[in-house]
Amino acid sequence: MRVVVADDSMLTREGIVRLLGEAGVEVVGQSEDSAGLLECVRLTSPDSVIVDIRMPPTHTDEGLVAAQRIVEEHPETGVLVLSQYVEPSYALRLIAERPERVGYLLKDRVFDVVVLIDALRRIQDGETVVDPTIVARLMNRRRTADPLAGLTPREREVLALVAEGLSNLAIAARLVITERTVEAHITHTFDKLGLQDRTDSHRRVLAALAYLRSSPR
Repeated sequence: MRVVVADDSMLTREGIVRLLGEAGVEVVGQSEDSAGLLECVRLTSPDSVIVDIRMPPTHTDEGLVAAQRIVEEHPETGVLVLSQYVEPSYALRLIAERPERVGYLLKDRVFDVVVLIDALRRIQDGETVVDPTIVARLMNRRRTADPLAGLTPREREVLALVAEGLSNLAIAARLVITERTVEAHITHTFDKLGLQDRTDSHRRVLAALAYLRSSPR
C-alpha cells in the first residue's frame, strides 16, 4: 500500500508516517498544505491519501476541498479525511458525490495503528469508512421526516454499523448474533429503502448514505 500524508502539524504528520512505516505501509509523499498534497498525488499516484480537514491558509476546509478534488480527478485513489472535531456535515459532504473509497475518522483515532490500517485497507477495497463517534452522534439526534421510519430498531442498529463500514461478520460479532441474521436484517433494510436493483457493495454504500442523510445537520 502506497500512501501520501498531509497535515500542517509536523508532529502529527510525522507520527502518522512513523505508524504507517512500522505497519509496512510505504509513505510516498508528505505535505503541509493542500496544494502540496495535490502535487504529491499527481506525481506519485498513491493508493490512498490521509489528509486533515483544516489546512493552511485559513484552517477551515482546505483539506476537505482537496480531498473532493482528488476524488474527482483521481478516482482510483482512496481518501481518508481526519478531523479533530465531530463534524457530521463534513462527512456527508465528502461522500455525497462518490461514497466509495472514502473515509472520515477523528484524528485521535488514527494513532491506534490497528484502526488506521483497517480503515486504509477497507477504503482500498472500495468501502466507505465513517467514524463510529459520528454515527453515534447522528443516531442520537432527533429526526424529522425520517426516511428510515419503516425500519425496526434492530434494523436501524444494523444499518448504523453498516454506516461505520463494518462487514456482516463484524456486525454479527458486535451484536452477538449470527451472520445469517445480520444478512436477513440487511436484506430487509435494502428492500425497505428501495435498493433491490443494485449490486450488494453499492447497496451497502447507498444504505449507509441514506442513514447519514436521515439526520438534520
